[in-house]
Amino acid sequence: MRGADRRPPFAGLEGREPEELFGALPTPCYILDEKALRRNGELLAGVARRTGCKMLLAQKAFSNFNLYPLLAPYVDGTEASGLYEARLGFEEMPGRQVHVFSPAYRAEQWEEMLGYASHIVFNSPRQLSRFGPSAKARGKSVGLRINPQCSTQNHPIYDPCAPGSRLGVTREQWDREMTPELAALLDGLHFHTLCEQDADALELTLTAVEESFGGVLPRMQWLNMGGGHHVTRPGYDVPRLEGCIRRAAERWGLQVYLEPGEAWALNAGYLAARVVDVVENAGVSTAILDASAACHMPDVLEMPYRPSVYGAGEAGEGRYMFRLGGPTCLAGDVMGEYGFDRPLAPGNFLLFGDMAIYTTCKNNTFNGLPLPPIYARREDGALECLKAFGYGDFKDRLGREM
Repeated sequence: MRGADRRPPFAGLEGREPEELFGALPTPCYILDEKALRRNGELLAGVARRTGCKMLLAQKAFSNFNLYPLLAPYVDGTEASGLYEARLGFEEMPGRQVHVFSPAYRAEQWEEMLGYASHIVFNSPRQLSRFGPSAKARGKSVGLRINPQCSTQNHPIYDPCAPGSRLGVTREQWDREMTPELAALLDGLHFHTLCEQDADALELTLTAVEESFGGVLPRMQWLNMGGGHHVTRPGYDVPRLEGCIRRAAERWGLQVYLEPGEAWALNAGYLAARVVDVVENAGVSTAILDASAACHMPDVLEMPYRPSVYGAGEAGEGRYMFRLGGPTCLAGDVMGEYGFDRPLAPGNFLLFGDMAIYTTCKNNTFNGLPLPPIYARREDGALECLKAFGYGDFKDRLGREM
């Protein structure tokens, strides 16, 4: 999961101190690293080239479209989970496929969605029956999400195969509800069961898919194996992944799609922050930062996980232990406990790693905190502000002036 072994999140600093590189930037701020993005893109494109699969960018993890031109040479299309993501992929990755999956499509958005999507995946026979014919009439490729009922992780919030899951059609549901007329609408099947996992989990899942839906797959044109493949993490078993792709493509004569999200931007960004104050309570020293876990890196609380901080170790490492917390009124707005070789003091610069994913696309303005500006670290090392935010971004989303 989030804490698994991976490429060091600060390898891109090349031995230089973070404050030397980024100390002149306002804090908090996000910094997206072009070199790391290109490295990830080249690795994923290599898998596609060797296997014939197509790689999609799942925008739910990374949707910083200013950097889509850099990723475009490696991307076959985008994956969207909602109307606005579909529109973003259509507009910012022009000429490429736009795949969409939603647990339930809304009638009032349907016509607009058809204008953006090339592939539309449904979550239930009921939705397929309601919207599938009009999608086919508009020339869209139609799919259905399946649930192979094969859990490979221990985090129920991220497990689409957990008992009672609302995601995907089980074989029992298929046999009960899928009529020949509905099945005839389908061009492909889709499963998404992984979360930051290696290819062994995919291999196990693919066996479960074959056991449940192997008789259906030869009638399909494509199979989307979803996301959660941690392909760009060091140590990931790329040959095993490629074997799974070839297995499906050759056994059932299918075009295989993968839709990783965070693999595109893994370890390709930072969140810079500074210490604002240090407080003591019951022997615990807490450095209050200008960055918030709740607002600026919500996966820290939702996953949950403990993000990497440059120069910091585990709580028992180093001479000084500090809990890092945010400036909101949420008591649990805490990133974790860390060991430092020196005590922290107001003004100290800190750098969090692996902050390109599930941050800029998930952050919020709870407590009226400003959204951090977003910078790009260009491949020549130059820093460029892509987007700055202000009071209007907080106020305008809540209403209009009377």
